[in-house]
Amino acid sequence: MKAKGNSLTKTAVWILMGLLILGLGGFGAVNLSRNVRTVGVVGDKEISVDQYARELQQQIRSIETQTGETLPFQQAQAIGLDRAVLQRLVRLRSLDNETDQMGLSIGDENLRERIVAIPAFQGVSGDFDREGYRFALQQAGLSEAEFETSLREEAARTLLQGAITGGVVMPDAYAKTLVDYVGQQRSFTWAALTEADLTAPVPAPTDADLTAYYEANPDQFMLPASKSITYIILTPTDLLDEVEISQEDLQQAYDDRSAEYIQPERRLVERLVFANQEAADQAAAALEVSGTTFDALVEDRGLTLEDVDLGDVGREELGGAGEAVFTADVGDVVGPLPTNLGPALFRVNGVLPSLNTTFEEALPALQQDLAGDSAARLVEVRARDLDDQLAGGATLEQLAEESKMKLGTIDWTQDSSEDIAAYAGFREAAAGLSAEDFPKIAQLEDGSVFAMRLDDTLPERPNPFEDARGLVVEDWTADQVTQALNAQAEALKAELENGTDFEALGLTPVVQQNLTRDAVINGTPQGFLAAVFDASPEDIRIVEGDNSVVILRLDSVTEATENTQNQQLLVQLTNQLNQQLGQDVFALYSDDVMRRAGPQVDQQAVNAVHVNFP
Repeated sequence: MKAKGNSLTKTAVWILMGLLILGLGGFGAVNLSRNVRTVGVVGDKEISVDQYARELQQQIRSIETQTGETLPFQQAQAIGLDRAVLQRLVRLRSLDNETDQMGLSIGDENLRERIVAIPAFQGVSGDFDREGYRFALQQAGLSEAEFETSLREEAARTLLQGAITGGVVMPDAYAKTLVDYVGQQRSFTWAALTEADLTAPVPAPTDADLTAYYEANPDQFMLPASKSITYIILTPTDLLDEVEISQEDLQQAYDDRSAEYIQPERRLVERLVFANQEAADQAAAALEVSGTTFDALVEDRGLTLEDVDLGDVGREELGGAGEAVFTADVGDVVGPLPTNLGPALFRVNGVLPSLNTTFEEALPALQQDLAGDSAARLVEVRARDLDDQLAGGATLEQLAEESKMKLGTIDWTQDSSEDIAAYAGFREAAAGLSAEDFPKIAQLEDGSVFAMRLDDTLPERPNPFEDARGLVVEDWTADQVTQALNAQAEALKAELENGTDFEALGLTPVVQQNLTRDAVINGTPQGFLAAVFDASPEDIRIVEGDNSVVILRLDSVTEATENTQNQQLLVQLTNQLNQQLGQDVFALYSDDVMRRAGPQVDQQAVNAVHVNFP
């Protein structure tokens, strides 16, 4: 009972906090008529206007917190949030009505203990603060009687649910069966056959073979629905010849990027800091005299090399130790040297040479970058004039003749990704293009601009035989190879069933031992493991793949053992199944309670609450 009391106390705290937030948020049904007090009745229990409004507001704010975006009330209604909130309240009030009819409740003393234990109602001394209690409820828009009634009803519902679900358990055999299914292991032997293993090659197809296959498999040779689109495009590259970059601009760009072109030498360094100079000197002496290593010194301090690694650093970052570290060779340990943390030993692990790119060396890249930026701006300027011409009645062909825009056509499908369809912006625009759309200038992600016109829309249709001939040959050949492999595998299967070994049949067997259903075996077709676990010992199965078949023999079955892993899985499944069964039973019970309570909802009152939401 104590555990339930703590749970109820925590629940009450969160209920109160939610009410406080809503109260301080300034929401209220102040615009409702004073005659409207409820949105529904369930048995003898009412669903108040404030209760529905608070619950709905709380759910909206919860979704906003999860998504990080504002949820307008119209959108909340579109996803059915208002109906879900009302349904939940109807269910809760029907349970309240049930507990009331049963006379199920907690006593006043029990209620008092829960209230005084709520931290929100305690003063600085930790004792119950009567004024703080009254003030908190007032800010939440609740009277003491309303809050205490809600707390009492929550406790009664919890007691009722515990009574319904407490003795509900799933039979042990159910979870045991699942564990046995998951933990069962199988050993088997398999071998793959490919086209190279055929006793005779597949002959070349005749025209009659191809025609017959084409006509028998029309779905394999369909062209997708497409749009015939004419477009014009202007890229920054098209205007590079019109761009002039001054020497001053190039020099300024070089100066602005000096950190990119001029980089001083940096070194990969480790630093081991000591508490005092004496300890540092002793460590340095141990390196010189005793033959110890820097790694050993680090380990003796209880550290790892990751703990002392500084990464790549510049001379100035090391302060007074910089000169010695940057004159040392790779692998040297120098010090003790002063640092802001105390004396330290430094080990040099590598040198990142300085970079000094001259203006002349950087000039080609600078010219390309600046010219590209200028050309992109020029494209943007031209786009406004081009758009005006289209609006004035100019055609795409006319703009292509009178400007540097390039004219092109494309049969666009959802899978197109070549040429202009490589742009995501074009693909998105093409997907929504209709015959009613007039060409207009739009921008692409690299600064290019384009316009397009829908010339025709073609539905899914058969690809003419001559156009599809190459694919027909490919598919016919694959089909013939698969048929030949299956025929050869059937003959080998008969030999295996008569006791012949894989090796004697010229096969290269692969032996798998004690695998479970979640194993992954490379080189096997889809459904291979399902066939393994569907077979009985000594069964021979053929599994067809892409241009290959697999012959498998199930050698043995090992049932799940009672090891630690399976025992843990059994406990986990048992708890989950019991919990799920308890929830299902209580859901059925609460459905019956709600049906018997006969809920009645005042839709006009509900609509009046909705008016208050933005």
